[in-house]
Order: sequence, then C-alpha cells, then structure tokens
Amino acid sequence: MPMKTVSLALLLLLPSLAHAAEITGIPKIREADGITIGTTRIRLGGIDAPSVDQLCLNKDGERWTCGVAARDELIKHADGKSWVCHPRAIDRRGRQVARCDVDGEDIQKWLVRNGWALAYRTVSHDYEPEEAEARTAKAGMWQGAFIAPWDWRVRNKKTTILGATKPPESARNILLASASGPVAPSPDCTIKGNVNSAGECIYHTPQSRWYAQIKMHVSKGTRWFCSVEEAEAAGCRETRR
Repeated sequence: MPMKTVSLALLLLLPSLAHAAEITGIPKIREADGITIGTTRIRLGGIDAPSVDQLCLNKDGERWTCGVAARDELIKHADGKSWVCHPRAIDRRGRQVARCDVDGEDIQKWLVRNGWALAYRTVSHDYEPEEAEARTAKAGMWQGAFIAPWDWRVRNKKTTILGATKPPESARNILLASASGPVAPSPDCTIKGNVNSAGECIYHTPQSRWYAQIKMHVSKGTRWFCSVEEAEAAGCRETRR
C-alpha cells in the first residue's frame, strides 16, 4: 500500500481509537449522570438522571430536590473511588458518552436500581430491568411523583407525571410551578430565564442588571437554570443590558 494511502487510513482510524480508549481516575461528580475525570467530561450512557434543578414529590406529596439528592447519593456511594469508563460516542455538548465501572460495578445499573436515574430507552434498553425493580421498591424518585428527566428539560402542561403509584391530582401543577416559582429550586440553580416581548428566551445571572426585576412565575414563561450552558442549550441568550 502506498505511504500516502497508509497515512490517510491512520488519520481516519485515530479518532475512533481515541474514543475507544478507557478513561480512568477519580472523578468530580457534577450531576448523577455527569462527571469529569481530569479534563474529560463524561456523560453516563444508557440512562437519564435528574439535573440538580429538578424537583420531585416525596411519598407525602411534598417537594424535594431529587436532582440534588441523586447527585449526593452517587457521591456517597462512589466518590473518592477510581472509575473505569468505556467511551462509546461523543454527544452534541462534546462529552464522552460512556459506560462506567466502580470497583467492578456498573454504576449506571446502581443508579437506576436505586431510583436515581431512568433507563434512557431512546438510546438503550440495557437498564429496563433495574428500572422495573426500582419502581416496585418505590426507590429514590419512585417513592412519590416526578417528571422523567428528558421531559423536565422541555416540560409543559402536557408533560407526563410518573410514580410507583397513581400521582396526586395536584402533582402536575406543583411540579411545573416548582421550576418557575419565586424561589430557586436549589442554591445551584439561580440563573433566571424569561421571554421578552419579541418571544426570545433571555437568561439573567445574579450579576445581571435586571436580575432583581425579573419576577419568576410559571404563567409568565419564566424558569430557573443551573448554568449558562444549560440556559443556552435551551435556546436562551444572555441579556444585552
């Protein structure tokens, strides 16, 4: 084979080889399905966990920060331990999508079995048995009522409410309002988003000039964000004033 052809073949192969290489180390756990090892951002594949701004209802119908709880339970279970992650792809945000083991345990299975994540059926059916197990046990989010993480990101009045038992009639209104109410859903989620007169989604950080003037109310189309990245992924732009 001519040298030029060999070089071209290697160039085509190198990205795939790089993605297939194991990523190992002690991670920084940012969300229940998002970690960083060194400088590499990793999205746990095959599952979807609540982001830290997400609220659920507990068994007594009270709001609780299930996204923060999911992250914190993962930290308690696996923080400080060395992870081995097997990349499968790169998502649109530039993160490695991977299956990760902690002390030989599939950490995605652990999250789903304990009710801190759902099987992400649009991409994989690997974790459906663990989800069924969690639902039966009313574990984690399944103890009360909640919105699937993928629906939480684009929630509206038609959003499905999930739960191990029939959710209370008030669940939809409570959960939808919790993302837009006057109080930030968690200390990590203080960026305000609103829709201007031109129909644009604008986000305001606590340092923004008009931050205090933005009143958060579900009927006004406002919502809280946990990061600039999340706000921009939702189609919002930073205020120009």
